[in-house]
Amino acid sequence: MQELRRFEDYLYKRPKPTGIDVVCGLKHFSIITYAVPVHRFEGIFPDRFKLDTVMIDGEEKGLISIVPFIDVDFTSAVYPFPTFTMGQTNYRIYIIDTETGERCVWFLGTTLDSWTLAVPRYLWSLPWHSAKMTFDCQFDDATGKYVKYSVNAESEWAAASVSLAQHTVDNFSFPGFPDTESALIYLTHPLAGFYHRRDGKLGTYRVWHKRLEVQPASLISANFKLLSDLGIVTLSEQNTPYSVLIQPLNRFTIYLPPKVIG
Repeated sequence: MQELRRFEDYLYKRPKPTGIDVVCGLKHFSIITYAVPVHRFEGIFPDRFKLDTVMIDGEEKGLISIVPFIDVDFTSAVYPFPTFTMGQTNYRIYIIDTETGERCVWFLGTTLDSWTLAVPRYLWSLPWHSAKMTFDCQFDDATGKYVKYSVNAESEWAAASVSLAQHTVDNFSFPGFPDTESALIYLTHPLAGFYHRRDGKLGTYRVWHKRLEVQPASLISANFKLLSDLGIVTLSEQNTPYSVLIQPLNRFTIYLPPKVIG
C-alpha cells in the first residue's frame, strides 16, 4: 500500500553544479503512465531493485511511464556554452533501490532526436537510441491548457505516436494512493535513475528540479511500439492509461557524467 507523502519531505536545495553538469528546459513535457500486472516486469532489472507497486481494485500493479518533451536551452550549468534543442522520450519503470530505500526509476531507454546522441550512447554507453521526432502542440495562454498535443517518433528501437487533450473537466485521479500529493511525488519526483548500460553494466545518474506543476490531461490515442514489443503494455491497453500529466515547461539540472556501479 502506498503511504502518505508530503513534498516538504522530498524537496531540497539544488546541489551546486560542477564540471560537466548541465541545465535544460523541458518543453511540452508529459507523463503517460500505465498500470499493469507485476509479472510483466520480471527479469527487466537486477535483484537490487524491487517494483514500487500500487494496489488497484485489489490487484498489485507496477507502473511504467513514457515521458516525451523537447529539450530547450540545453547547456552547461557551469560554463558559457552553446545551447541545443532536441526532442526526447524516456521510458521508465518505478522502482525502489533496496540498498538505500530510495524511490527511483529504471530506464528501459531513451530516444533522442539529435546528432549529440553520440555522447550518451558511445561515450557513456547509455541505452539511448536515435529517433526522428515531431511535436505538434498548441498551448492556449488564456485557458492555461493545450488545444492540441501530438508527438510522433520514427525510430527502429521505439517508434511511437501519442495524442493528448486537456479539458476543463479533467481531474487528478490516482487509484491506490492515499491522496493526490502522494501520487504526484511518486510520479513526478524520482531524482535517481538506473539502467543497464549498452555494455551490460549497471549505470546511474541523478537530476534535480523544483516541484513540477503538472496538470491532468486525457489521452486521445497512443501507440508505443516498445511497450507492445516487450509485452509490458499491449496495444489495446495503451489507450487506457493510468494517468496523463502535462506541464508546458519546467527546468532540470542533470549531474554528469553518469556513474558505473560495480
